[in-house]
Amino acid sequence: MDLIERYLKAVGAQLPAAGRDDILAELRDLLMSRVEEREAELGRPLTEAEVEAVLREVGHPLTVAARYGAGPQHVVGPELYPWWLFGVKTALTVLVLITAVGAVARILFGGAEVGQAIGQAFAGLFSSGLTVVGLATLAGFIIERQATKPAFLTEWRARDLGMFEVGVFSRSWWDSLGGKVDDTLADTDRGLEKTTPKMSPTAGALGSATGWGIFLLWWSGLLGLGFRPEDLGGELVRGGVDYGLLFADTVALLYWPVVVFAAAQGVFHLIRAMTGSPVRLTAFGDVVFRGASLTLLGWIWLYSPFSSLIRVDSLGAFIDRTETLFRTGNDLSTILMLIVAGAFVGEVFALLGALKKLLVGK
Repeated sequence: MDLIERYLKAVGAQLPAAGRDDILAELRDLLMSRVEEREAELGRPLTEAEVEAVLREVGHPLTVAARYGAGPQHVVGPELYPWWLFGVKTALTVLVLITAVGAVARILFGGAEVGQAIGQAFAGLFSSGLTVVGLATLAGFIIERQATKPAFLTEWRARDLGMFEVGVFSRSWWDSLGGKVDDTLADTDRGLEKTTPKMSPTAGALGSATGWGIFLLWWSGLLGLGFRPEDLGGELVRGGVDYGLLFADTVALLYWPVVVFAAAQGVFHLIRAMTGSPVRLTAFGDVVFRGASLTLLGWIWLYSPFSSLIRVDSLGAFIDRTETLFRTGNDLSTILMLIVAGAFVGEVFALLGALKKLLVGK
């Protein structure tokens, strides 16, 4: 019975110390019983090959040991898998968009040739896609082994399902590309109102967390897309000013602040998704992040490498530069000035709206 003992040793090596002896004793009894039954049927001792057959019927040592293990016997289970698949498809969609924008930017501003940019985009997209799938699988592995199921699996609400109706790769999305319309929504003759599904706050939070996560991976260079933010500057000289160099210097100065900002955004939106995205929590986060954005824009205006090109000290000077731009149509520094100023005004209005929601709770 050397084969049985060798089999038991292989099983025992996979078992935790606690309860190992009891499990092996139980398994030994099972194996001996099967061997004895087979010998009684044949009327003779089993050959080595026949003992091997009995062991194979019981199962491989890794499989048998897993039956006695604690926790799920899968990486991503059937209940979580649809969420995993939806998240991967959404993340890959965002990744494709980022890659396409990056390739176009490299061609226009980075001095890259079209064929080279496209080739690097495809290579980067492949490696980045593997990273996204790997991270999603790791997240699923961790979630499956939690003591309690996360709220998004057990406490979902019907009003939070808008994203899944209009999400990319959904059936309704593909049907809309093909010109198909859901009759149950479009048949006004039967008194049914056609409505467009609206993304719920919780679904929006999940989408925002995904987007910020991918942006963070790209910004830090972990996606392997073949280009980094500083590569987008390239050689862009206008009016004796090397805008590409200024861009690269600005990115270098902002690297860690942007890492912290993007990571904080991703974590915050995950918290929103897990808590049902309450209005005041969302508004509080908006106030904090809008304030951070205004601080960043203020730094760009006052202290960044671009400051000497875009900064004006009075409203009159701002208007004069704007009028000059419309007359000449070729002043990149003034265009940047308008972009920063417009972003600043937009963030101010967004901050005021967030403060209102924080105070009134709706």
